[in-house]
Amino acid sequence: AAMVAFRRALRYETSPDNVAGVAATASLVSDRPKLGPHRAHVAIQTLRTTVTYSLELQKGARNRQEEEDLVSRMVLNAVAEAAGLEERLPLPLLPEEMTESSRAEAPAGWQQVLLGQTPALMVGQMPKAPASGMRAILSGAFNPLHQGHRRMVQVAQELYGLHVEYELSLDNVDKPPLDYYELTRRLTQFGPEEVVWLTRAATFVEKADLFPGATFLVGADTLRRIADPKYYGSQAACQEAWQRFAQRGCRFLVFGRDWGIGFIRLGDLDLPEGLRALCREVPPEQFREDISSTALRRAGQW
Repeated sequence: AAMVAFRRALRYETSPDNVAGVAATASLVSDRPKLGPHRAHVAIQTLRTTVTYSLELQKGARNRQEEEDLVSRMVLNAVAEAAGLEERLPLPLLPEEMTESSRAEAPAGWQQVLLGQTPALMVGQMPKAPASGMRAILSGAFNPLHQGHRRMVQVAQELYGLHVEYELSLDNVDKPPLDYYELTRRLTQFGPEEVVWLTRAATFVEKADLFPGATFLVGADTLRRIADPKYYGSQAACQEAWQRFAQRGCRFLVFGRDWGIGFIRLGDLDLPEGLRALCREVPPEQFREDISSTALRRAGQW
């Protein structure tokens, strides 16, 4: 939310150095008992840093007004920090309470991507030109990077001769933008010899502009979203997008996915012929990894 606030504030201020986003969320005492803890989280987003503060309040020690006063002080202190002020309001904490904080600093390259000054920033070693000349891009949120992703890369390299690079976008059509803390967390999953491109390309049309001639590795679920007109505003815009894919020389290598109703393959999708012509399927005997990022997060494995 702090990154959303920061991005929104950029519309009204020409100098990004003068902009900050502050966000807060809290679960406090109410007229009904809460099962979980009382807690508050405050975040600050500037061009250079993401800072977070978290506090778990002792249950039953304060009334609603007292808890609101404490959280309000946390928020005002965050605003003061974002403004570069040294003064802070005292926090009336109990002996058992302590604020926890984290800070993520952004290199200059990340800042340039955030501001749209650099369309794509390479993280990792310079990629070697593939002998086949065939380049592939695996785009994703990588929350987390799991065995399914690794297996897709392996299949693309060993069976199809593709040289695979990753792409991680700060923006996502279905999710909030990434802040520097989350970006750092996700990038640390990759090895030093793996190439990751950092972009703001939320849609595959934008990705095709950045990586012309590339083959995109996609799950059948992702391909279904690529074909959905709701992401383009109209059916006409949707058709224009497929034409741009073709004009950029881009293709899709499609991997089957388990959606809970069964294993879905390319042939199971209702796709327009213009888009289907750009697709090639990996047979299920070559790839089947029924791994869900959501399930991994719920299981506490990320």
